[in-house]
Amino acid sequence: MFVYSLKASTLKFFGVIGIMLVTLVALIFLVPSYSSATTTEIATMNENISFDNVKSANDGIEFLAQYGWTVEQAPVEECEITIPKDFDKVMTTYNEIQKQQGLDLSKYTKKVAQRYTYKITNYPNYQGTVYANIITYKGKVIAGDICTADAKGFIHTLSMPKPVTE
Repeated sequence: MFVYSLKASTLKFFGVIGIMLVTLVALIFLVPSYSSATTTEIATMNENISFDNVKSANDGIEFLAQYGWTVEQAPVEECEITIPKDFDKVMTTYNEIQKQQGLDLSKYTKKVAQRYTYKITNYPNYQGTVYANIITYKGKVIAGDICTADAKGFIHTLSMPKPVTE
């Protein structure tokens, strides 16, 4: 005859593990996704855009032209940056913008990248100063945004906004 006994601490351990697994499964299935663009929509938006061979400031100008942007010939800033290992709230929000356009900075943590900042000259229906930022790693664009430094500023993906008609 075989007798097996369990201690109360063993039962508690497996009970806690079970509750954690149920909670994890519930979170995976119940937490909504806030992405505004599906993978198909992202692929359609970027189908004619080449993210490769951006190795200089001039290449950055040509890259932005694919989206319809015209910029001043000399970049406002050109510098090396390091993608942080751990994203704070600001970087997490910035990476969400990148994910909307099919990019993801989390793949490049702790990498040294190149950032080019250009002044846009054809932003529609806006009189303030607008900048385009692109971040490259080994000649490939890994992130980008359109923003303004004005008091009531904005930041969005590299896509050209729809003109406002009155």
